[in-house]
Amino acid sequence: MNASSPEGSNLKASNSAVNNLNHRFGDPIVLSLTMGFIALFIGLSIYDSSWLTSQIGIGFAWTAKYLGSFFQILLLATFFVAMGVALSRAGEAKIGNLDVPEISTFRWLSMVMCTLLAGGGVFFAAGEPIYHFIVTPPAFDVEAGTAAAVAPAMAQSFMHWGFLAWAVMGSLAAIVLAYAHYNLGKPLQPRTLLHGVFGDWILTSWVGSVVDALCVIAVVAGTVGPIGFLATQMSYGLHVLFGFANGFTTQLFILLMLAVVYIASAMSGIHKGIQMLSRFNVFLALAIGAIIFIFGPTLFLTNTYLQSMGEYVSSFLSMATITGETAPAWWMKWWTIFFFAWFIGYAPLMAIFVARISRGRTIRQMVIAVAILAPIATTIWFTLLGGSGIYYQMTGAVELTEALKGFSFDVVTFSVAQALPGGMWMALAMMLLTTIFVATTGDSMSYSIAVVGAGHDEPHFSIRAFWGAAMAIMAGVLLYLGEGQIGVLQQFIVITAIPVSFIILPTLWTGPKAAMAMAREQNFR
Repeated sequence: MNASSPEGSNLKASNSAVNNLNHRFGDPIVLSLTMGFIALFIGLSIYDSSWLTSQIGIGFAWTAKYLGSFFQILLLATFFVAMGVALSRAGEAKIGNLDVPEISTFRWLSMVMCTLLAGGGVFFAAGEPIYHFIVTPPAFDVEAGTAAAVAPAMAQSFMHWGFLAWAVMGSLAAIVLAYAHYNLGKPLQPRTLLHGVFGDWILTSWVGSVVDALCVIAVVAGTVGPIGFLATQMSYGLHVLFGFANGFTTQLFILLMLAVVYIASAMSGIHKGIQMLSRFNVFLALAIGAIIFIFGPTLFLTNTYLQSMGEYVSSFLSMATITGETAPAWWMKWWTIFFFAWFIGYAPLMAIFVARISRGRTIRQMVIAVAILAPIATTIWFTLLGGSGIYYQMTGAVELTEALKGFSFDVVTFSVAQALPGGMWMALAMMLLTTIFVATTGDSMSYSIAVVGAGHDEPHFSIRAFWGAAMAIMAGVLLYLGEGQIGVLQQFIVITAIPVSFIILPTLWTGPKAAMAMAREQNFR
């Protein structure tokens, strides 16, 4: 079967994709709802930001209290079911009916790594471990700020950015979408995740368009935040290093430069700009990591990683299942539930991206790369930055307690970068790395949103540019209104995870079914 023109699709599904092509910017319902959300959020921010902040805060707290445990169970179940599929015979089936991978292994892994880690991993890699070092996480009972607190602090960061986070983004949902699209000819849209439950009706109904819109809104909220935070972080860094004014003008200039980069990358497509940015960033990250490890506190970082990974594995379930009954509600809301909800919100569109770049890979390769190898690389990166930050905090080279109490992660990241080997040059390199990491999130999500609207994996370049520009404009307006509005949008991410969590819930059983169906078609029994 030719994967590029799949057979077996029914007339309604085919008509759905064709109808979307007739609209320049894709499904008009998706466009209207998503742009309506952007306009409404900006409008309310201008009209009465205090009321908007209050209402989102109430929704944020309610979601964390009543659905936080559901989010935790969903991530745990996704990880273990995905690993079971990968290790079964069905894991040998190849995605997209291609005998040879469409993208080389290094480029493929680079794109996988840069897409998720860029979503905030670089921004939190220095600050989060240090925060957990000075404020002991509730799953542990050690004295904060002591040598005994180092491994638990790192392990808690690993929990938030490790196996569970990655698995929900690119394992079961990616398997379902890959089988439905490449084998059955269904559109490459979030609504297709529900095809196994509702059948073809969901593909042509307006309900399917609403499903797509909810997923796009979640990604817009999740992507605009890092874009805005990057502008504030870069503005602060340029102010400290070169004396530039740390205000909206500088932030707007940075935002424009960033938008130009990631929009150009998204317009060039999967095989050009997105691959190029990802590869460059991986090489830069490897160079920075090597310098930190070789010229920094090498022995401390080595011992910290071994102890922290051991703590992560041994305390995995206790950290993953702790709830507001035994942990402070504020801590759960702002840490574990916030991150888990953020990743759930990204899941459908990230799965589209992973399915698109993994053609020719086996299911086992895709799941292991996304849910095991990428998280391990993330834990190493967190140890290099966060572990160095803890070391400098312990030795008195930096004092970040007050900055962390105010959640000023831009100050923390830059302070740690300045203390690293190379001082100012390392700070500049970190600023460049962070910028390109966020750009890779912007380009991959602009591409994925365009795919959702078009219903196929080659949306017109103008559609990619449109969505990239829309997110940049939203970030710019919110920065003009004050950095606090970016934070309010980040809280809204948790609320958007409510509908998205139910959209990806069926993949717990449709994922294994899709994998087995692929295996049967390819004679793996």
